Amino acid sequence: MRITKPKVIDVARLAGVSTATVSRVLNDPSMVSEATREAVQKAVQETGYRVNKAARNLRTNKSRTVLALVPNLSNPFFSNILSGLERELNASDYSLLVTDSSDVTLTSDQLQRYISAGQADGLIILDGEIDQRELAALQSVPATVPVVFACEWVEGFACPSVRADNSEGIRMLVDHLWELGHRRFGHVAGPSTNVLSQKRQEAFAKFVQIRGGELQSAWMLPGDFSIEAGKIAAKKVATLQNGPTAWICASDQIAFGLIAGLTDIGVKVPDDLSVTGFDNIEMTEVFNPPLTTIHQHRNKMGNEAARQLLHQLRGVKNIVNEPTVMPVYLVARKSAGPVTQGRV
Repeated sequence: MRITKPKVIDVARLAGVSTATVSRVLNDPSMVSEATREAVQKAVQETGYRVNKAARNLRTNKSRTVLALVPNLSNPFFSNILSGLERELNASDYSLLVTDSSDVTLTSDQLQRYISAGQADGLIILDGEIDQRELAALQSVPATVPVVFACEWVEGFACPSVRADNSEGIRMLVDHLWELGHRRFGHVAGPSTNVLSQKRQEAFAKFVQIRGGELQSAWMLPGDFSIEAGKIAAKKVATLQNGPTAWICASDQIAFGLIAGLTDIGVKVPDDLSVTGFDNIEMTEVFNPPLTTIHQHRNKMGNEAARQLLHQLRGVKNIVNEPTVMPVYLVARKSAGPVTQGRV
């Protein structure tokens, strides 16, 4: 006895909707009401209908895949953003493809290769060190795909972006340390070419000056968002006479390295120096001492970046290229404490 496979019309008949509605639910579920979506999904389960995704993609000339470019996949900071991206894209039946952009020069040709031959319908970029001219060259290609920046961005390049309020986060750290009695501040930055590092360093100098704190160029140390950069900075910190009593690091990983390096040379945190980070990655709460830092809603950032890309993929008009700036908040822990009497 031959068993026929269930068809779209079988799903539509059971759900009490048209075949076009079944197609919308299966291909773009966010475009229908929740009640309709549930009815169709129930009918799909009961009939055992299965979508032939390869045939659908070939028919529509779409991959139903979005490519995310991440500057360093080994950095735990990006994991929650990617999780938010994937959850939002999966809800609309899109897959997420992730590639590490740290080992390649992202020219327009390289970017075009990533999205050519229908491999990706859209591009979400978490790397802010791409040359603006290369991005402009990519957008000039007729068959280019929509682009959204998440977390990082490229100044002067017009496309939707989702980012944290980096300036406000630094202000919160400066104010918190000021209230603890600190008046001399130091900063360990990220890469000099990175937009996040630049904005956080600019905000650091601005808000220390607004508060009336002491700031010297020798107290602005270079880094690269890594633990190793913090360890290298610790050696410099140890040589400073009457230096800062509080250090604001451009990332949590820098702060981890700085604290570890200071501990190795006998400087206690927070008894001798206070140290803060930025990002609130998973290790901050269990690090010794637990790190005072700024929390970013990284999962929500991924959600919002995916939503903005999906808007473009659905042909929504009047896409706004203004950045979506997400709020941050201070997480006060034990790595920052009152300034000690001998170091005031």
